[in-house]
Amino acid sequence: MRESKPVRYLLRLDDLCPTMDAGRWQCFFALIDEFALEPILAVVPDNRDPDLDRSPADPEFWPRLRALEAQGAEIALHGLYHQALSPGRSLVPLHRKTEFAGVPFDRQRAWMREGLGILRAQKLHPQLWVAPRHGFDRDTLRALAAEGIGVLSDGFARAPFTRYGLVWLPQQLWAPREKSSGVWTICMHPNTATEEQVEELRGFLVRHGDKFISVDQALISFPPKPYGLGERLFAARALGRIRIAHVGKVLRA
Repeated sequence: MRESKPVRYLLRLDDLCPTMDAGRWQCFFALIDEFALEPILAVVPDNRDPDLDRSPADPEFWPRLRALEAQGAEIALHGLYHQALSPGRSLVPLHRKTEFAGVPFDRQRAWMREGLGILRAQKLHPQLWVAPRHGFDRDTLRALAAEGIGVLSDGFARAPFTRYGLVWLPQQLWAPREKSSGVWTICMHPNTATEEQVEELRGFLVRHGDKFISVDQALISFPPKPYGLGERLFAARALGRIRIAHVGKVLRA
């Protein structure tokens, strides 16, 4: 049984690319500055997803990322093109099609190498993987290890764990929620976030900003342990709740 520890939170912001919605992203960058956050910034190296073409390409995009990384943000490789064309089954089965799950190992590794090369050419230092649409399989993890990436942000658990030779930093929330213990990653998509959702996050930070930590702090405070039965049961319950909520949303539509 894991020792109970005070609750801690991580903020993860997905779908960063030069053509992201400039106005909406500015709201989140302002929160990072105001509350001195060290978030996970999931960057699409070579965006080819038209849904992420929301503003003219920002010439300050890469310099801003370098500045945020220098202030403690964690740069994450968020796929390569952000296209969901493969029907392969993911280890976190939330979507029917993803970018990586089901793609041959050699191609996955080549995509990762290309994406990492783009980020490193911009003088960034990605150490973390964030799969578009939670889509990854055992070959993805093998490819990550082969390319020197040992940590991914995904999976359902109450604290970091090890599985298939990598460290998983779980991502369980898509909106701020108060918890009593463990480390919880709140993932938000600023390109589509509403003003109400931004204000909800700001209110949560006003109340709990001192409980937000960095990736390094999370892994030090919550040393990863093998993926045990308790966390497997937690994951099964979490997936069940998500599926029930999805069915309810479809029925109400």
